[in-house]
Amino acid sequence: MVVMKFGGTSVQDADRMDRVLSIAEEELNEGVVLVASATAKTTDRLIQLTQASARGDEESVQSILNLIKTHHFQIAHDFLEGEYLEKAVARLETLFAELGTIVKGMTLLKEVSPRTLDAVVAFGEILSTTLLYHRALQRGLKARLLDSRNYIITDDSFGNATPDIRETYRRLSSGVKVGAGDLVIMQGFIASTPDGTTSTLGRGGSDYSAAIVGAGLHASRIEIWTDVHGVMTADPRIVPEAQPIPQLSYEEAAELAYFGAKVVHPSTIQPAVEKNIPVLVKNTMDPNGPGTTITHRSPYKGLKAIATKRSITLITIQSYRMLNAYGFLSRIFDVFAEYRTPVDLIATSEVSVSMTIDNKANLHSITRELSKIGKVVVEEEKAIISLVGEDVWKTHETILNAFSALQGIPVRMITMGSSHINLSLVVADRDGEESVRRLHRAFFEKG
Repeated sequence: MVVMKFGGTSVQDADRMDRVLSIAEEELNEGVVLVASATAKTTDRLIQLTQASARGDEESVQSILNLIKTHHFQIAHDFLEGEYLEKAVARLETLFAELGTIVKGMTLLKEVSPRTLDAVVAFGEILSTTLLYHRALQRGLKARLLDSRNYIITDDSFGNATPDIRETYRRLSSGVKVGAGDLVIMQGFIASTPDGTTSTLGRGGSDYSAAIVGAGLHASRIEIWTDVHGVMTADPRIVPEAQPIPQLSYEEAAELAYFGAKVVHPSTIQPAVEKNIPVLVKNTMDPNGPGTTITHRSPYKGLKAIATKRSITLITIQSYRMLNAYGFLSRIFDVFAEYRTPVDLIATSEVSVSMTIDNKANLHSITRELSKIGKVVVEEEKAIISLVGEDVWKTHETILNAFSALQGIPVRMITMGSSHINLSLVVADRDGEESVRRLHRAFFEKG
């Protein structure tokens, strides 16, 4: 059995949805679980809808709602006919009536809680999979539409919920049966709490959904279908010369995802690692292209790619009290733990600790608490540039070439990952893209 995840651009209109079903049809002999995102721009529009509701802006609410309705009904009329069109339209009308009721309540109260926001944005995936399901039936496929909220169970951290993996796997194994010729369609991104309240896995969570489903059902592989040719040597929007990477290890892929490679959601890797399931990243518009295969080990060592993470904050704590002081670092990390703020990078000296964060929501409170420990210097608008690959920093040549390429660009911090696969540099955010371009030329465009 194969799990295939398709993102928003892959299902953005009738033609793309048909292409998705054709790709899935090629693998039906193994049995397919198709995990789909909302159509492109729909999640953003649903968020705009809640924002307009919170302002009590009824005119904007109606305008955005009509835009979403028109888009989905147009897709239905573009590729459905007869009873399939009638049933799809009836279902869409029911869903928009439910959405309208929620929105009306939000507009009256002029208030949107994280819980209500999750309930609203979930409609994006429900609408897209409704259309895919009816089109699959019209094409004569043996299709079933399941509601992911009945299977993926999370805590109540609405907006970025954490799955209860044990309960989720239990529900998947007992409730989702996929045989040869079967096409099971599920929603990415959405889930529910144990009491049935809709929750979401955070932006980009459709990849995570696919990985959880794949692991829970012991899939032979998990395929992430997107609008690029796999995981690239750099972001092609920054470096047009970037090339797809044929193979990566789980560790390399996780590092790239964490440090800014948007093709694969960082959380996707862990369920696959635990079950040793290969992850394939492929281009919906070029289904026969090689893409990238992510497995337990990469067949070759060395630098694979350059990733960048923008809008980073660099925090430095200076204190002579940390000289030979037991538990000093622990006190610092306790502050970040208290405010649920993960640290990306850390570098230490005898009298200072520098670290980077990308979540500034509690920056003022964190700075206040850290100032009780030592002198705090905060530098905003930084970028992390990460060179990722197995044993990437084991040779002095890599470091020397990196600094040579970045000549004239101030480097504020350098760290080397304990796993030997990540060499990261911190530069000003305005220098981020130029740093990536220079490094890519130095390492991937020789000769």
